[in-house]
Amino acid sequence: MKSMMLAAVLLGAALGVSGCATTQSPTGRGQTLLYSPAQMQQMGDASFAEMKKQQKLSSDKKLTQYVQCVASRIISQLPDQTQRWDVVLFDSEQVNAFALPGGHIGVYTGLLKVATTPDQLATVIGHEVAHVLAQHGNEQVSRGQLTNVGMQIADVALGVGGVANRNAYMAALGLGAQVGIILPFGRAQESEADIMGLELMARAGFDPSQSVVLWQNMAKVGGSQGPQFLSTHPSNEQRIVQLAQLQTQVQPLYQQASPGKNQCVLPR
Repeated sequence: MKSMMLAAVLLGAALGVSGCATTQSPTGRGQTLLYSPAQMQQMGDASFAEMKKQQKLSSDKKLTQYVQCVASRIISQLPDQTQRWDVVLFDSEQVNAFALPGGHIGVYTGLLKVATTPDQLATVIGHEVAHVLAQHGNEQVSRGQLTNVGMQIADVALGVGGVANRNAYMAALGLGAQVGIILPFGRAQESEADIMGLELMARAGFDPSQSVVLWQNMAKVGGSQGPQFLSTHPSNEQRIVQLAQLQTQVQPLYQQASPGKNQCVLPR
């Protein structure tokens, strides 16, 4: 009886602090978002801080500057120019990258062996930033709360920070591969991130046609299972076809971009 009463109290508290918003994604798809932007930023900040403690940062200044150059061009096209972004290059053979609420981008050195041009790297960074813009992380955390109420309600009701349950939060934010928990974004979310990411990179002066080459490269890496990136970002023929079809929509944006806008050079 006491446990049932406690559960009821926690549920009421969780609903009180979170609220429930039904909105539309950038492509018009319905979304249920239980968390405020401030709460999502707290989760993103905590998860990113923990990752920087646990994983080795690259000491290659030129390579780091290159990644930051590409990321800064993408960031320059975001609607909110007041948000500061932290861009970090991790020293790891993982073929992976991510972006988090709160303005955080992580890229692994292994990705640069597959994304071999600035345009291809911009494809990945644009895609990851698009997940944040479209609030896909909020969707994932909200879905986890609705389907696995116990832990999530306790966390929200008791005001527990993101670090205390970083595995759950990081998985919900699309970082499951980093902590051994796979919780991939859904097909609709991936398609939205593809569309938005292509538009971002095109406006930033990166050639969106290289997105097709990038995903073809991804499909060739790591044998039958592919690189780590594909565990949460499935690559298949249908996706490549969709990217090719989107070129007529995004190439005009690329052509309109200022000449010389993309001046990032991969160190050799």
